[in-house]
Amino acid sequence: MPRKMTNLRLSHFILGLPTLLFATWLATPALAQEKPAGGPPPATQVGMDMVRIEPLRQTVPVIGRFVARQAGVVASRVAGPISKFDVEVGETVSKGQPLAELVTDNFTWERNRRAADVASAQADIATAEASLKLLQQELNRLDRLRTSPAFSEARYDDKAQETVRAKSQRAEAQAQLKSAEAELQLAEIALRDTVVLAPYDGTITQRHSEAGAYVQVGAPLVTMLDHNNLEIEADVPANRVPGLEPGLVLDATITDGSPLRAIVRAVIPDENPRTRTRRARFVAEFPGKNKSTAANQSVTVLIPAGEIRDVLTVHKDAVMNRSGQMVVLNDGGKATFRQVKLGEAVGVRFVVLDGLKEGDQVVVRGNERLRPGQAIAPSAPENQPEVKKDSAS
Repeated sequence: MPRKMTNLRLSHFILGLPTLLFATWLATPALAQEKPAGGPPPATQVGMDMVRIEPLRQTVPVIGRFVARQAGVVASRVAGPISKFDVEVGETVSKGQPLAELVTDNFTWERNRRAADVASAQADIATAEASLKLLQQELNRLDRLRTSPAFSEARYDDKAQETVRAKSQRAEAQAQLKSAEAELQLAEIALRDTVVLAPYDGTITQRHSEAGAYVQVGAPLVTMLDHNNLEIEADVPANRVPGLEPGLVLDATITDGSPLRAIVRAVIPDENPRTRTRRARFVAEFPGKNKSTAANQSVTVLIPAGEIRDVLTVHKDAVMNRSGQMVVLNDGGKATFRQVKLGEAVGVRFVVLDGLKEGDQVVVRGNERLRPGQAIAPSAPENQPEVKKDSAS
């Protein structure tokens, strides 16, 4: 029995030997030197931002719309049946491109008849010139016989009057020629107007007739819209109009959220008595070349609500709601919690009314897990949070 107990104790000693050796190895002086030395914990890496002064421009959104600077009906200038249409609805056309053509038979023959009238008037002038020249020759011959006994004063006077009449006939023929030339020019214009041309670049939005229909002078043929020259029209409250000076650049967005610039072109001096608004026109400028706009498309323009002033601002990410509005300051590497009083939003920042001053460093990333007095340090640049510097709204 004693021998069995001895063997049991020996086995327990052998099994516990590795644990004893490991504990002895941990206690060696060399390993003790590798243990971290006692002291304050390392500083917590956090993202920081500066409290700074920015210009504040208060704005109010006004809903406007895109309008075309040129749009309307293209009418026929002459009367006649339509031969064909050269465009379809939705087609984009260039200035001077044919839109429709009228039957030209009557206009062609009318032009030819007017050309014949011009030729007849030219022949009448030639006849009058020849008659005048003959009478002047006879008058000169009689004038040379004035000292001769055969000279007849009565005959001389008759030839002189015939010469005056011939000059009058020549002047009449010349006037008829000018009239015939004018009629020919009008016939040329009428023939040319049988082809209806686009007055400007644009898009066909509607066709008012079809081939074969007879149209009178001024009858509508197509409706066009100049889609390349759209500008913004908005009904601005009358009390906001004084801030809209021509050339003022404003921010705006279209329905899909795309930003653009709206430049004040004019404010129409006609106030709506029911809404107390005035129409304002803005030139639209898009960043880049790609734009997708249409007439009557909605656009929001930020209209100035007051004069620009400088305000103290703090980033929104620095603000925490803990028994009020609070931020964490970097006070010499220590986290210091401070109550603040904030005003309106300025982009991604708040206006500071009380509690901070320009140049203060506030924590904008990692502030939720901090404790008062905890050591903090700015994070590495690649880990620093991206702080948007939005423009004042």
